[in-house]
Amino acid sequence: MTAARILFASLLVALWLGLCLTTWLAQRRKRLQAAHEAASLIPAADGVAPWLVVYASQTGQAEEIAWQTARALHTAGVPARVASLSEIDTDALLQTERALFIVSTYGEGDPPDNAALFAGKAMRQTPALAHLHYGLLMLGDREYKHFCGFGRTLQGWLQSCAAQPLFDAIAVSNGDTAALHDWQHQLNRIAGTSDVPDWQGPPYRPWRLAARRHLNPGSAGSPVFHLELEAEDDETPQWEAGDLVQIIAPGDPHKPREYSVASIPADGRIHLLVRQERHPNGTLGVASGWLTEHAPLETTIDLRLRAHGNFRIGNNAQRPLILIGNGTGLAGLRSHLKARAANGIMRNWLIFGERQIAHDFHYRDEIEAWQAQGLLTQADIVFSRDQEKRLYVQDRLRERAEEVRVWLDEGAALYVCGSLEGMAGGVEAALKEMIGEEKVERLIEQGRYRRDVY
Repeated sequence: MTAARILFASLLVALWLGLCLTTWLAQRRKRLQAAHEAASLIPAADGVAPWLVVYASQTGQAEEIAWQTARALHTAGVPARVASLSEIDTDALLQTERALFIVSTYGEGDPPDNAALFAGKAMRQTPALAHLHYGLLMLGDREYKHFCGFGRTLQGWLQSCAAQPLFDAIAVSNGDTAALHDWQHQLNRIAGTSDVPDWQGPPYRPWRLAARRHLNPGSAGSPVFHLELEAEDDETPQWEAGDLVQIIAPGDPHKPREYSVASIPADGRIHLLVRQERHPNGTLGVASGWLTEHAPLETTIDLRLRAHGNFRIGNNAQRPLILIGNGTGLAGLRSHLKARAANGIMRNWLIFGERQIAHDFHYRDEIEAWQAQGLLTQADIVFSRDQEKRLYVQDRLRERAEEVRVWLDEGAALYVCGSLEGMAGGVEAALKEMIGEEKVERLIEQGRYRRDVY
């Protein structure tokens, strides 16, 4: 090997090590910041047992409110400890006298992923909790048949254990401010104060619709569009792979729509992958129709970023990744692949499903380029309608069962993005068949099985 080649190889190794170190330091800094914030809440009043503030959150809203709740108590001199429901078991509740639960519902009455273990284990028992006094805030959407379904299930379980409610459970539909004010009122009573500040999420900012491209002309499915948005103000927006955006569509300001971000900050724009929704009467969905058809290019769109801790890379930055999804769920997976490419992390496996290769292979050029570059160790693209028997990602997962087990044994993390009905449930069922329910639960506990499904 020539001296020049040795030097070049050494530089590549140094660059790779530098990227690894940068990623590790960033993750460590975030963990230390979170630990510092958590610790700072507890000693607000010496000798007083902290209130336990527990959240069950899928997209981050319940977690955000839990931290706001804890900070409000801390400011009033009431110590508080924040934990996800997955970190709590019956032993913890047996030792707790005061708790506030902030829980969302997933799908049709299901618990969020970070509450599934509690629901599957602790809630199968009926411990004596007569000593526990609690408040309950339930987040949901009244358009669903089982509005706040998991919150009501948790309420019933707490009642069956003889826990004592401090006040009537409060149900919030789509961030209803009146219901949140009721929660703040109850916090004022608990804290003995009347000056808990109003809670506001991050402000919506103006973004410009800079590009729009129809990705699947001729498809048997609904049209899918790639959108690009640029911030109109001078502040540089930051987000992480796995995060979401909320968009307010004209004519429906009280119900923001959430979309998975398909890009990283280095792209300079927020990319979205949006499928048109069409109602039975032929009209387009309010948000998807506006974004994909009615809004001209250069239109100003009110948008805010939402951190999605459940689907961020977290402690999995250096692990191999198995990325599984279907349809527009490719958006969240694409952001992770882009982040991995930027950091030079090569061991990634994409399992993705759509209808037909001729029309529905979204971002094909990118995916094939990542394969050629070695970023994608393996790519299994499943097209359900290109053969007589319908095939889906969960079928391909079963076909690759042995390889999946090998990857998981080597420490891989699983990220699933796409439809809750059909795909996500099918993937989970396949995983339980392949590795057993106990190992799936362990992956959840370790943060190695994460989902962004809708």
